[in-house]
Formats: sequence, C-alpha cells, structure tokens
Amino acid sequence: MYTMKEKRWYIFLSLSLVIASSLTYLAQHVIFGRPEDTFFYMMQDLAFVPIQALLVMLIIDRLLQRKEKEALLHKMNMVVGVFFNEMGRELIALIVDASADAGALRADLCVSGEWDAAMFVRAAGGIDRRRYELIVDGGSLQGMRDFLKTKREMVLRLLENPNLLEHDTFTDLLWAVCHLSDELMHRDSLAVLPQNDIDHLKGDITRAFRLLLKEWLVYMKHLQKSYPYLFSLAVRMNPFNVNVNPVIT
Repeated sequence: MYTMKEKRWYIFLSLSLVIASSLTYLAQHVIFGRPEDTFFYMMQDLAFVPIQALLVMLIIDRLLQRKEKEALLHKMNMVVGVFFNEMGRELIALIVDASADAGALRADLCVSGEWDAAMFVRAAGGIDRRRYELIVDGGSLQGMRDFLKTKREMVLRLLENPNLLEHDTFTDLLWAVCHLSDELMHRDSLAVLPQNDIDHLKGDITRAFRLLLKEWLVYMKHLQKSYPYLFSLAVRMNPFNVNVNPVIT
C-alpha cells in the first residue's frame, strides 16, 4: 500500500508528464502551424504504445524480477549463514560423531579451498545415495537434546522469516530440526528406550542430517563463489575436519 505522501508524488508526476506532453504538441502547432501533421504523428506514437507495453512486460519487468530475486537470495543466504554459524555446523559435528561411517563422511565432505564446482556436484549427489548408520545411546541423545534446547528459540525465529517462502529446501531443513527437537524433548528420559523408539529417533536424525548436508554444501559453494574471506573461515571451521582450528598456520 502506498502512503499518502507517495500517492501525492505519483499524482504530481503523472500530471506533470501529461502537461509537458500537451505543451510540446501545442508548441509544435504554434511554430509549424500544421495540425494535420501533428495529429498524424500523434496517432503513430499511440499506435506504438502497445508494443512499448509489450517490451516493458517481457524485458524490463523480467529484468526487475531477476534483480528482486537476486536481492532476496542474498538475504536468504545471510539467514542460512546465521543458521550454520550459530547451530548448523555444531549439529553436523554431533551427528557425524554418532555415525558408524564417520571416517567416510569426513573424507567425502571435508570441503577445502581446492574444491571446484564438479567436486561440489559429486558430493551433493552422494548425499542421497549414502546409507546412514547411526550409533546412539542415552548419552548421545541427551547431548543432542540439550544442544537443540538451547537453539530452539533461534529455529522458531528463523521459521517466522517471510523470506523462507522462497527457499523451500531450507524451510524443510528447519522443520526437520524442529521436529527432531520436539521428539527428544517430549521424552521424560532418554537413558532407557525400547529399540523401536531408538530406530524412530534414528530416522528423525537421519532426515535432518541429510537436509543439513545438502544445505551446507550449497552454502559453502555460495561462499566460495561470492565471499572468499567467509569461505576461508568456513573451511577452517569445517565440521568434517577432526583438527578444526581457526588459526591460519
């Protein structure tokens, strides 16, 4: 909705343009005294108006939409960055520690400065093909619950972000993390659980983990392309690196 000040501005601008056009045609008539030519060229200009409108709709409007989408994606990448810096990276590390194939995961997803586009594509393709085997007990589940509890408010605030409507995969990730948090917090004790319940929780963890890995790879690729200085720190803090160290040696 336009404010009253904006409405007055648009009305003033529209009237100014109409008056300027009328004065121009009037000056042409006074100077050259050929009203039939003035009317002829006026009709020519009017005949071209539909084509101008078509050009505006197909070209200019498309360019504006692209610019708006790029601006929105930039904002969303900032939100994704906050998520991984505040909790995503640590959550990945927690789940990797509970994985039976932690060594293979670290080998395949330890992004470095030498990675190119093909390596990101290959790593992303392997996420869906991989079978995730988790080894969890009451202690590891309790640790995961304690961590998610401290980050629950942040996840809920992120879900309130209207820009998420344009980022379905990240929204799915947040819902998966939120659901995992709910599952863990609704149990009075995680020390002794039946195997069926443990298997159910493993499924929830795996769902969240798979989505985490996909979004993390997309985020890392974005940093490498657009923000090399942020990518440098992200590589040094890689959750798949057993020797994480922010200090450059």
